[in-house]
Amino acid sequence: MDKRHFLKLAGASIALAPMASMAALDKTNTAGLNDINVLTDITASAKPITVEERRARIEKAQSLMKAQDIAAILIEPGAAMEYFSGIKWWRSERLTALIIPQKGDVAVITPFFEKPSVLESLAIGDDVRVWQEHESPFDAVASILKSRGITSGNIGFESSVRYFVVTGVSRALPNMKIVPAEPVTLGCRMYKTASELALMHKANEVTLRAYEFVFNNLKLGMAQQDVKSLMNTAQQRLGGSGAWCLALFNDASAYPHGTSAAQTIKEGSVILLDSGCSVHGYQSDISRTLVFGKASQKVQDVWHTVREGQNVAFAAAKIGEPAGKVDDAVRQYYASKGYSKDYELPGLSHRTGHGIGMEGHESVNFVRGENTPLKKGMCFSNEPGIYIPGEFGVRLEDCLYMTETGPAYFTEPPESLAKPLGRLKSLPVQVSVLP
Repeated sequence: MDKRHFLKLAGASIALAPMASMAALDKTNTAGLNDINVLTDITASAKPITVEERRARIEKAQSLMKAQDIAAILIEPGAAMEYFSGIKWWRSERLTALIIPQKGDVAVITPFFEKPSVLESLAIGDDVRVWQEHESPFDAVASILKSRGITSGNIGFESSVRYFVVTGVSRALPNMKIVPAEPVTLGCRMYKTASELALMHKANEVTLRAYEFVFNNLKLGMAQQDVKSLMNTAQQRLGGSGAWCLALFNDASAYPHGTSAAQTIKEGSVILLDSGCSVHGYQSDISRTLVFGKASQKVQDVWHTVREGQNVAFAAAKIGEPAGKVDDAVRQYYASKGYSKDYELPGLSHRTGHGIGMEGHESVNFVRGENTPLKKGMCFSNEPGIYIPGEFGVRLEDCLYMTETGPAYFTEPPESLAKPLGRLKSLPVQVSVLP
C-alpha cells in the first residue's frame, strides 16, 4: 500500500535510547540481504486506549454538543467511530453507525447478522440495535433518538458521511436540522492525550527502525517494489500494522506521490522514501531522502535547504499562532533561496505539513490561510520538500506534537546526507488529560 492509497501515559520508560545514525550509503551495501528475522516485535509495551479514556472522550463530545446546540451526532465507520467506541468496521450499502446523544448513553445500529462481529471490537456501551434486511436502518436511528427524548433540534454529521445516510435520516426525522459534526469530532480528536502520543511515538519508532534496516540493505539494481516490500515487511516484523511505503528513485523523486514509471537504484541515485504504519490505531509518517553512492553538489545543496526548511517550520510553530503561519514562514525562506513563494516548481508544491493521529492525514494542516490556532496536543507532519521536475526531489518528514511551550518531535530529523536516518526522541512524562 502506498501513500495515495493509505489515505497516522507517556514516560521515560516509553522512550528508548536514540538510534545510531547511518553511515553514507555506497557500494558496500550491495552485499547480501541482512536476515530480516533479526527484527522482532517492539510494540509489546504499547498500551491500547482504555475504556476510561473512551468514556472521557464521549463526555467531552457531549459537552461540546451542548455548547454547539447539537442534540445528537451520527458517525459512520472510520476513525471517529473507532475513536469513541472502539468499533473497527467498514462502510457498505448496509448502515452501521454510532449515535452519540447530547445526554444519555451512546448507541449503535447495525444489520442483525453483523451484530456479533460488531460486538467483537465494541469497547464501550451496550445499546446495540439491529435492523433486518427488509427494514429501514433510519427508522432504527429515529427510535434510538426518541428513546433519548430527541425528536427535534440539530443532528450533526461529518462531511464524509454518505449522501444516502444524510437523506435517509432527514426523512426519518423531518423535524431535525442537519449541521456539521466536526466542531465535536475534531474538537476531541485534534488534541491528543499522553496515551495517544505514546502510541504515535511507538509507531514512529517502528518506522524509524525499519528505515535503519532498509538503509543497510539497499543494493544496485533494486526496483521500487523491492524496497517497498522490504520496508513494509520490516515494519510488520517490528509490530506495525497497516504498513505502507512510497519509494521514488532518480527523477521520479520529483513527483511528491510517485509515478508509474519504473525506476531502479543505480550509482548516484536519489532515493526518496515515505513510509508509515500504525500501533493500536495510531499512525506514523516519516520521509527520508538519501543518495546511493556520491551525491552531486546540487543534491547536497537542495537537501540542506530542505533540512533548514524543517527548522524554519519548527521555529514558526508557536502556541496560539495560526497553523498557516508555519507554511508562510517556510515559503518566505524558500523564496530567499530563489524558489517560488507560492506553489510553482521548482519548489514546494504542497503544504508544509498535515495533521496526523488515527488517520495519516487529519485536520488541521500547515497550509496557507489556515487560521486555527496551535494548541497543546495537536500533531503535525513537518515535510517542506523541494521538487525539481526532470531531475530529483528532496523530502524530509518528521512528525511533531505541540506541548504547552511549543513543538516537540517524535523523531529528530537527520543531520546530513552522510547520516540520513535521524533518531527517536524521548517522550516526556505527561498527565493524560483531555483538554
